[in-house]
Amino acid sequence: MENVVLVNERDEPTGTCEKMHAHRNALLHRAFSVFVLNEKGEMLLQQRALNKYHSGGLWTNACCSHPRPGEDIRTAAERRVREELGLTVQPEKLFDFVYIAEVGNGLWEHELDHVFIATAAGPIKADELEIMDTRFSTIAAIEREIAGHEERFTVWFKIAFPKVAARLKTDLPRMCS
Repeated sequence: MENVVLVNERDEPTGTCEKMHAHRNALLHRAFSVFVLNEKGEMLLQQRALNKYHSGGLWTNACCSHPRPGEDIRTAAERRVREELGLTVQPEKLFDFVYIAEVGNGLWEHELDHVFIATAAGPIKADELEIMDTRFSTIAAIEREIAGHEERFTVWFKIAFPKVAARLKTDLPRMCS
């Protein structure tokens, strides 16, 4: 049983509960999304495994998950990137946002999502229980794909990606050096 940290809109903890209970009842909880770039500035995308409890088969950012109760959010982001992708990263916080969306199977995402960026090199060792496929793509190619086929992407990615892309267009040289 995996628990999530319930929060208010100011990211102040209000308790914990079982993850699926939070998703069935649209309870606001803490989450994170990590965007990973390679040395060329291309973004790593993952296709969620078909057996995921929601959004299976959809493309999204490199890693997204929930911190454990009492776990530092950046530490959680580092841990999950290592567990899911076999990569060691040092994520840098970009921003956070709150969203609520129905994601199928009677489940909801109602999250305060902390968004991180990181660079990584080395081979990807994707956890097949979590990830069906991975690929690197340019920001422009992702923008075109979302414009033509937004149904291929997770709801949180479609919210966070434009903000990350705007930031990368000004900060990419510094982030990839």
